[in-house]
Amino acid sequence: MNIPENLKYTSDHEWIKVEGDTGYIGITDYAQGELGDVVFVDIDPDLKEIIKGNTFGTIEAVKTVSDLYAPCTGNILEVNKELATRPEDVNSDPYGKGWMVKLEIKDLNDLSDLLDAESYKKLIGQE
Repeated sequence: MNIPENLKYTSDHEWIKVEGDTGYIGITDYAQGELGDVVFVDIDPDLKEIIKGNTFGTIEAVKTVSDLYAPCTGNILEVNKELATRPEDVNSDPYGKGWMVKLEIKDLNDLSDLLDAESYKKLIGQE
């Protein structure tokens, strides 16, 4: 299972890649594996802001629908429009082509309670 060291993780299985005050958010390799084949990612293309801990969309797999939770508060810079026609990218490349939103992080302190790779591995029993 792929758990990159350079990302931060939530206990709800989202990841965030931080570059300065910009972040990319998606779901983890573990989460996509638990969901199974992703058939639809529902994020409002006009989404302007997300609030830490709140939902910002849903992800639908063959057997279930799950909420997506924001790991931090920020202004949306871009929604990955490719996922509208290629939701399977979440399964095949969850940390690359499967990213969901790009945002300007309002407060980097929001990230202080997120998990590092080692803590996330413990959470999912992969230590």
